[in-house]
Amino acid sequence: MAGRLDGRVAIITGGGHGIGRAYAHGMAREGARVLVAEINAKAGDVVAAELKTLGHDALAVRTDVADEASCRAMAQRAVDAWGKIDILVNNAAIFATIPMSRAAFDRIPIEEWDRMMAVNLRGTWLASRACIEHMKQRGYGKIITISSGTAIKGSAGRIHYVTSKAGIIGFTRVLAREVGEHGICVNCIAPGSTLSEENPGEDVIRMRTAAKDDRALKRVQTPEDIVGTAIFFAASESDFITGQTLVVDGGSAMH
Repeated sequence: MAGRLDGRVAIITGGGHGIGRAYAHGMAREGARVLVAEINAKAGDVVAAELKTLGHDALAVRTDVADEASCRAMAQRAVDAWGKIDILVNNAAIFATIPMSRAAFDRIPIEEWDRMMAVNLRGTWLASRACIEHMKQRGYGKIITISSGTAIKGSAGRIHYVTSKAGIIGFTRVLAREVGEHGICVNCIAPGSTLSEENPGEDVIRMRTAAKDDRALKRVQTPEDIVGTAIFFAASESDFITGQTLVVDGGSAMH
């Protein structure tokens, strides 16, 4: 059977771990050719190899989304390999695989604040800009940004992370208006607390398990719970949807 993304080319930033890896596998299953853009080159290579073993077309490119030249090289690699870019999932962020302070607003180091914004916000902007250059030429594209349910709820602690993810929502709306005339859709997913860590410790498991108590659907959220939304935003069914944020958290932050 034909997949919903047959013939499409998708770039997944931060695709070597957790939810990014799940996006890569999900889109590949739907027929997309997948470029795994990952700052951890070994992790990116592992995911690309997994996809190839399953019979999918994939490659990995070491990418630092906070660096303009790296983002341009990422986009060009996809074009060189497959001739186009149809989908960009801006998943790369400081969160599960890179330590961050979970502290009050006045206890977060300035350097950590700046790094958070560089990766989570500037990285989304730079990766989008690099890919949109190519999408404009064909008059088509799907940009998927990743916010967080914490930006909707205003969760205490990690104010730098929550602020960066709130910024993604505004970024999505403005970019959607600026590139819509070129046939490019820009939409956002805001996941809830997701058990996406590799080899999570007991404290992480307790935290992710406790999150279910605030949900309408009383269970732990996993990366696979978000993949369907990403595929929907990447597929033709959402061609007339843009500038929207969809919260996927089992009914915790309802808005």
